[in-house]
Amino acid sequence: MIGNILRFKTAVALVLLGLLTLLAGIGQKTFWAPAETVIATAPSGGSAAPLTVFDEKLRTLHGGTVKIHIKGEGSFMLASGRPDDVDAWVGKTAHNTVSGVSEDGKSLQLDHTDGEDSAPSPAGSDLWVTTENANGELDYSWTAPADGDWSLLLAADGKKPAPASISMTFPNDTATPWAIPLMVLGGLLVLAGVALLVLKPKARNGKGGGTAAGGAKDGLPASPAPEGPEAKTGHTSQRTRAGSAGAAVALLTAAAVGGTGVAAQASQSPAPSPSATSAAAQESGTPVLVDAQFRRILEQVASAVNAGDAAKDAAKLAPRVGSTELEVRKQNYKIRSSVGSYEPRMPVRATKLLTTVVSNNREWPRQVMAVTQGDGNVVPQLLTLVQASARENYKLVGATPLQPGTTFPGINRGGTETPAASDKSGLLYSGEEALSGLADRLTKADSSFKDKLAEGKSSPYIADTLAYQKDVVASGKNGKFAFSHKVDPASTVVFRTADGGALVLGRLNFALDGTPKNSGDKLTIGSDAAALAGGKETSTGMVLSFAESVAVYVPPAGSQDPMKLVAATRGLVGAKFK
Repeated sequence: MIGNILRFKTAVALVLLGLLTLLAGIGQKTFWAPAETVIATAPSGGSAAPLTVFDEKLRTLHGGTVKIHIKGEGSFMLASGRPDDVDAWVGKTAHNTVSGVSEDGKSLQLDHTDGEDSAPSPAGSDLWVTTENANGELDYSWTAPADGDWSLLLAADGKKPAPASISMTFPNDTATPWAIPLMVLGGLLVLAGVALLVLKPKARNGKGGGTAAGGAKDGLPASPAPEGPEAKTGHTSQRTRAGSAGAAVALLTAAAVGGTGVAAQASQSPAPSPSATSAAAQESGTPVLVDAQFRRILEQVASAVNAGDAAKDAAKLAPRVGSTELEVRKQNYKIRSSVGSYEPRMPVRATKLLTTVVSNNREWPRQVMAVTQGDGNVVPQLLTLVQASARENYKLVGATPLQPGTTFPGINRGGTETPAASDKSGLLYSGEEALSGLADRLTKADSSFKDKLAEGKSSPYIADTLAYQKDVVASGKNGKFAFSHKVDPASTVVFRTADGGALVLGRLNFALDGTPKNSGDKLTIGSDAAALAGGKETSTGMVLSFAESVAVYVPPAGSQDPMKLVAATRGLVGAKFK
């Protein structure tokens, strides 16, 4: 009787405990479930600044997409860029940095850095991969445009304070690792309680007629029912069975909870930090441009060149063209304004992009290349662009047609090294040596580099230049002529190729110096040179100056192959009488 009561009480307790545990597990998945997002707001009353930077760590703080809400007066912009690019553009300008979130997750941490009170407008900078423009209010979903870390820059026009009303919505940690274990535990406890109520214990051995018959068989009276300790043994066995059932339930529950806990723990094991991965990539060199960024820049360059070419106005080139290409096109426009038959420079196209070459050297100046062949390009054209500093945009410094029949060397499109012009490591020649050798070969028919440069059909420019110089001497019977090709060191750029070699680009200054042989002799120059010199004849002498844009492939160290002229062209940039 007592055993039945104990068993009933234990069963009821197990069922009640199981129901409460089950309810707790279900509650964690429903009415006690954490919010899916958490909103953090920038504190008011902080120091105003023309720029605000969003630290790259905020994008991956909780995983998932971060949403940003900004309110401000008038127009403002939000741009995304690599963290080092954003820092370089900000420079010494005073700025605020959204660096983190408070412990309760409700406030953004805002750090102020003193500095210059204004900056140029960041709008239109080549450093930004994406740009969002807004007037008064902006909702922005912060996603990575490519692998690696990305920061944001918020600004009005660089002079007015950047908007200060900022809130960020982060994905919240909605994991409930104990919900399933609690539901499993609750269910097991309920089942255990029901089992105790339904299942009855078996009858004790020796309590039936077998014992009495045995006693009568020997003619002795049956032994009386045991009392005292032996009677207590029967109750103890009842409790033992109930305890065993409870222990079994406890073991099952512990196993279920333990197993689920391990699974939950495994599912929450932290993955490698994206910022750590990006930092490693940054150390090894991240390409200075992503594809979409490069294409946008190339389109803007081509648009500026087309506008300048159409109007024969070098002022229209200035925003996107510089160095050699600006000088050559400027003089080309001047000559064509008076000599209608003079050939224009090859047009620059952004379409039919054959390949791109991007440096992973993140210091300035930065260099990139593109090979295109759009309308008006008889052969593919090698475009070289340079960004002088963080706050300047890329400018076209060379537009050089590939040599007929040549093959452009393979270069890693994911970013390649740009060693110094004097660096010869792993190369047959350094960049300086390669261009100096080409200059010597173009100057002298018997140059020591004659056998070190591939010539003929694959590099006709060398033969054409030597033939032009020979013709000048032959046709100018009254003059003495000297030719020189000299390297412009400031223009030399080197890109590593996939085979361990290098592609060297640069400018040679080609000068043609002519002097009359005898007193009274005159030298005549062509109409193109006359447009720059102010006349066609001279009795004192003349100097014609050409800018030569060239690209030379240098094999890796140990190779038996000669260097190869990959691209070359020249443009008249000066003519004067002595």
